[in-house]
This record gives sequence, structure tokens and C-alpha cells, in this order.
Amino acid sequence: MAKFIDLSMALSTEGNLERMPKIIYSTHRETAQTYAPAYGITPSDFREGKYCAVERITLGTHDTTHLDAPWHYAPTSEGKPAKTIDQIPLEWCYSDGVVLDFHHKKKGEGITAKEVLKALDNIDYQLKPFDIVLIRTDTYKHYHEGCYEYMHPGMTAEATLCLIEHGIKVVGIDAWGWDRPHDVMSEELRAGNKEQFWESHYLGITKEYCHLERLANIDKIPKPFGFKVAAFPIKIEGASAGWVRAVAIFED
Repeated sequence: MAKFIDLSMALSTEGNLERMPKIIYSTHRETAQTYAPAYGITPSDFREGKYCAVERITLGTHDTTHLDAPWHYAPTSEGKPAKTIDQIPLEWCYSDGVVLDFHHKKKGEGITAKEVLKALDNIDYQLKPFDIVLIRTDTYKHYHEGCYEYMHPGMTAEATLCLIEHGIKVVGIDAWGWDRPHDVMSEELRAGNKEQFWESHYLGITKEYCHLERLANIDKIPKPFGFKVAAFPIKIEGASAGWVRAVAIFED
């Protein structure tokens, strides 16, 4: 039997993010009342006067655990029309996983290419094309706290490029975003430093790649490699991102 570790956040209305999903829950008894007229029957015709539980959700494609497609970064990538989420090759989304541990990094700090290479050296691992690299920050533990979206370190463009140049197509982080928090980047932008504003997102214009955001439980993965990651996005036509139930898989 394979062992699975859930790397996804639960879709919930609880939390303090700027945007929170809305979920309308309809109970079995409520849907008996709602659907009976459409079926030409009465609510009492359902067993015990109960029908089915149903939920209706209002949710942005970049809310909860999701995969960003190149179309999110810009209209083009590597000189061609950027792929939307429904065009992402499924082969990119299932591969060997690698965990790089940066949970010691502080809010707003950038993770450099030198630090990525050192983290790889620490675990004695050489990247190969299509590995799925997971960046551990442990920020997910603060998801239900205020200012969660401002708490994490982020990947610099040079660090992201370092991974892409090893043939990596999908990367992920257990934080609000792949780049540093937008309050830090905005302050730098106002000070005249434009190059670091969403630097890793904009890297997608010249280098095609996808990143997973708002992952969870990377710290529960017992070893830095030797497992698979499955991160298939919901197929939303023409969209810039898709929700993901990401999992780490360990075979016996």
C-alpha cells in the first residue's frame, strides 16, 4: 500500500485573508424543499423528507492550494502564447518530489540561487528534468491568522531560474505566494527598485514554468526525496490557475 501525505489546504471560509471563499451549504432537508417542485413531487416524497447535501462556492482561481499557469504571468512565454491551466501537460504534474528546507528564513527575505544549491548539497541530491521542487517555509501553519499573506520568505528570480535551468517545470511553496510578500516588494518599488517587483512571476515571460502556491504539510514529508508528487490542476478553460489537491506519495 502506498502512503499519502496531503499537501493541500482545506477550502474553508475561516481565516483572515483579503479574499476568502464563500461557501453556501444546503442541507438534505433544505434541498428536499428546493428540488421537489422541479421534479413535480412534494418534499415528503423523498426518504424521510431529505434529499441531498449540496454546496455552492464562490472562489477565485488563485485562492486556496492552486497551480499558476504561464498565462498568469504574461500573455506570452518564451516568445509563444503562454499556456493556460487547461493546456499544462499532465506529465509536468506527476513526478519525483524534492524538498528544500528554508523554514529558517524570515518574513520578506529572498531565497537566493546560492542558497538553493547549498540546500541541494545538504541533502546530497542532484536535480533532474521534471522533478517537482517543494520549498518548505512552514508559513502554512499561520493560514488562519491575520496577515498570513505577508509572513513568508520568497524565491528570488535567480533562485527560480536556477531550478528552471535544471529542467524543472513545476515548483511549489507552502506559503501565500512564490515571490516575497507584496507589501515588501511594493515598498521596494516605491523606493525605486523595480527589478525585484514580482521578479519570479515575471521570469515566466522568458522561462516557461508553473508554481504551486499555498501548499501545506511539507514539513511532514519524512525525507527530502524518494517520493512522488501529484499536483493535477482542475481543468478550467482559458484560466490562469487551477485548484489542486496536491499529495506526496510514498511507495512501499
